[in-house]
Amino acid sequence: MTRRNNAVRGLLAVAALALLGAGCSNNSGGENGGGGTTPSGGGATPNAAGGSAQLTGAGGTFPAPLYNNWFQEYGKAHGLTINYQPIGSGGGIKNITAKTVDFGASDAPMNDTEMKAAPGILHVPTVAGAVTVAYNVPGVPAHLHLTGPVIAGIFLGTIKTWNDPQIKQLNPSVNLPASPIIACHRSDGSGTTNIFTTYLSEVSPEWKSVGAGKSVNWPNGLGGKGNAGVAQLVQKSAGAVGYVELAYVLQNNITYADVQNKSGKFIAPSVASATAAVAGVTLPDDFRAVPVNTPAPDGYPITGFTFLLVYKTGTKPQVKDFLKWALTDGQKDAAGLFYAPLPDPVQKKALAAVSSIQ
Repeated sequence: MTRRNNAVRGLLAVAALALLGAGCSNNSGGENGGGGTTPSGGGATPNAAGGSAQLTGAGGTFPAPLYNNWFQEYGKAHGLTINYQPIGSGGGIKNITAKTVDFGASDAPMNDTEMKAAPGILHVPTVAGAVTVAYNVPGVPAHLHLTGPVIAGIFLGTIKTWNDPQIKQLNPSVNLPASPIIACHRSDGSGTTNIFTTYLSEVSPEWKSVGAGKSVNWPNGLGGKGNAGVAQLVQKSAGAVGYVELAYVLQNNITYADVQNKSGKFIAPSVASATAAVAGVTLPDDFRAVPVNTPAPDGYPITGFTFLLVYKTGTKPQVKDFLKWALTDGQKDAAGLFYAPLPDPVQKKALAAVSSIQ
C-alpha cells in the first residue's frame, strides 16, 4: 500500500503543478473556466523508427492521476510523448472542439449544443470513479454518515453548522461542534461538478433550483480550481467540506463521509464500491450518460464515468492505438490508482466505438 500511495502521490503532484497559479476564488467562474489557453506541448521523444511522435490532450482533473500514469507507461513502450494538461472538463471540451489538441477529456458528457459545435465527436469511457464528500472538522472522525438531502442542504447553505439537528440525527454518537460549515466547490468548468450536481438533482427536490452541470450558480461557499484546488481548500479551512475525487483525498489524508445509497446503506467511497456502482450500468450507444445514485446495494452513489473525446474521422492513428490499449491493458492500472475498471459490457461497446474511428 505504501508503494502504491507514493506512486499516486507523485502523480498527483504532477497534476497539481499544472494548476499552480490558478489559485482559489470566491466565485464559480464560467463553464469554460481553466480552458481559455491551449495546452502547450513539450519535447518529442524519438520513436522506434527514429523519428518523433507527440500527442497533446487537455481536460478533466478527475482522471489525471491515472491518465498521467497511462501516458508515461504507454509513451515509454511506444516511443511517444503524450502531453496532458488537467485544466478541467470545460477546458477539455473547448480545446477538442477547437481542434487545438489531439484529444479532450471530460467527466461530463457533452450536451447537445456542444455536440453541434463539434460534429463527429466520440465519447470513449475509460474508467469510473467516486466523488467523495471530504471534510475538515477538528475532533470529528472520518466516515460521518450523510444523506443526499443533507449534502444538498449543506451546499445550498440551509444547513449552516456541523451540529445541525439533521447531521446529529445521522451521527448520534459523534460529538459535533457548533462551528460554521464552509462549503467548497469548483471554480472552473468541471466534470466532477457535473457528477456531483447530477447526483444532488436526483436526490434533492430543493437542489433542482440550482440544477446540474459543469458549472452552476453556487448559493454559497468558496471556489477552488481543479480537484487539487478544492482538496487544498478543505485541508486548510477548519469546518470546510467539499467534493473531491477519491485519489485526491486518500493521498492527502483528508477525512470523508459515508453516503447513504438508494438501498439505504451508508457506503464509503472506494474502488470496490465504485466498481459495484457501475457493474450493472448500461450506457447508451453514444455513451452520454451520468448514471449516479446506483441501485446496487453495495454501490457508492456518487460515482461516474470519465471520457476521452476524439473525432470519428481525422483522429491520429496513434490516438486510436492508445485508446485500444487504455481499454484493454491499461485497465489493470485502474484499481491501484483508486479508479474502477470498466464493466465488461461497457468495455466491449467502447472498443467497438474505437474500432470505428477512421
